[in-house]
Amino acid sequence: MTGTKLLFAGADEYLASFQQAAGSLAEIELVPYRPQLDLEGIEYLLMWRPVAGLAAAMPDLKAIFCFGAGVERLLGSADIPPAISIVRMVEPGLTQGMSEYVLWQTLRHHRRIWELEEAQAEGRWAPHWYPAAWERPVGILGLGELGQAAGAKLAEFGFPVRGWSRHRKGNPGIESFAGLDELPAFLAGLDILICLLPLTDATRGILNADLFAQLKPGASLINAGRGSHLVEEDLLAALRSGQLLAASLDVFAREPLPGDHPFWRHNRIFMTPHNASDTDPAGGLSEIARQIARDQAGLALQHVADRVRGY
Repeated sequence: MTGTKLLFAGADEYLASFQQAAGSLAEIELVPYRPQLDLEGIEYLLMWRPVAGLAAAMPDLKAIFCFGAGVERLLGSADIPPAISIVRMVEPGLTQGMSEYVLWQTLRHHRRIWELEEAQAEGRWAPHWYPAAWERPVGILGLGELGQAAGAKLAEFGFPVRGWSRHRKGNPGIESFAGLDELPAFLAGLDILICLLPLTDATRGILNADLFAQLKPGASLINAGRGSHLVEEDLLAALRSGQLLAASLDVFAREPLPGDHPFWRHNRIFMTPHNASDTDPAGGLSEIARQIARDQAGLALQHVADRVRGY
């Protein structure tokens, strides 16, 4: 007996790892998408970047599972019928990976690691001072699954953690701010700002000169949300003026980042190639299998994206 068919419409470089993970799951039969494939009877689809016309060509499609937490590409696709549920990926590997990235980069800025790297490159012994973690206020824009987990990890390390979201949250160890009216109070005095927001019309360009001016002078920025959250020219200006000391960027408006982009040559910008956190194939497919079982039992799918809110 074969499992429920799940159409895989992702990049070929990820296919082998997902096929290997699916091999240990009797509940799922992973079907790689290829043109001319008979799509009748396939009710579930796994993809991140929309494949033109694919969803509309699947007569029995019930739900699309996203490879990652960000669903703006799928929500913005006119090819996906409104009745089809779009499900965000929430799985332990993705959450753990983002917590690791946020902690790694927060510690980099907290201890100004670039100063040690520069000294080593010059063969220079350069002891330097940094404050205690509890003297470094850290703020997280976006308190979804990833933001809450990252905030909890930072709190474990002693950082005073604030979180900002549309609606107030009640996480232990995270001071909650909500709505635009409370954004200035959230930003005031922050040493390190982390962006994990979803990309919506309301959050596009939120990392701009006005926001940077409300941070503590010499603050640092970590953006692992979306590239379009950041106004790139404003970041460069804030670094030139000293309002921002340094930045870590995992996401960019254009990906791959063009070779002539000024970010490549800036000594206070640390970059990673949009891999702060990736879905673990085994964990992701296990979560999808659990969700499919819920759907087939007549229960509501969880983590369904809201088309009005945009995430």
